[in-house]
Amino acid sequence: MTSYENLRHDGEILHLIESANSVLGAIGYTEHGMAHCVKTGTDASRILETLGYTERECELAKIAGLLHDTGNAINRCDHAQSGAFLAFQLMKDRGFPFEETVAVTTAIGHHDEKTAAPVTPLAAALILADKSDVRTTRVRNKNDIYSDIHDRVNYAVTNSKITVIKEQKLIVLELKIDTDVCPVMEYFEIFLERMVLCKKSAAFLGCDFELIINDTRLL
Repeated sequence: MTSYENLRHDGEILHLIESANSVLGAIGYTEHGMAHCVKTGTDASRILETLGYTERECELAKIAGLLHDTGNAINRCDHAQSGAFLAFQLMKDRGFPFEETVAVTTAIGHHDEKTAAPVTPLAAALILADKSDVRTTRVRNKNDIYSDIHDRVNYAVTNSKITVIKEQKLIVLELKIDTDVCPVMEYFEIFLERMVLCKKSAAFLGCDFELIINDTRLL
């Protein structure tokens, strides 16, 4: 019961993730369902793996990504903290070691930019993975791109890739933005705070952070 794959196919967890995604859909947010949760966990795990963390630490990163947005089922406000409490109970009920449960809940509780901080390597990797998931397919209704800047920016990002270059101690987020949909400046208008947080998270992991948009280095 204490593996990522068990949680990935757990009926209660799947229902909770879908409920959280439905809540956000009802109030006009982008997709926060299984696609986002799995991608976040996979990218967080890959970041730690590339930097030499243990196999179990990388699996815990996948679990943190899977569970990190469940708090939205309660309310968008303070969802990181409520999600951490939910994850704590879910992992405890499924027999996870206490230390691992605390590690995952600490990361989840620090992932939302309003209260975020890279307090552990797991938290830093989760922040980097979560904040880099900007893509066209997260937009629920393409008609909203004309009135909603968040949908417009996500819709404009045709490719997003986060890469760790271990030898250079460098974490790179590379984006392709369709400037016919929105200018690059709109990305910074809503995501600058997130990019600063990514820079801090990379530094916690002993790396520099670079943002490259349309082949131009911007951070």
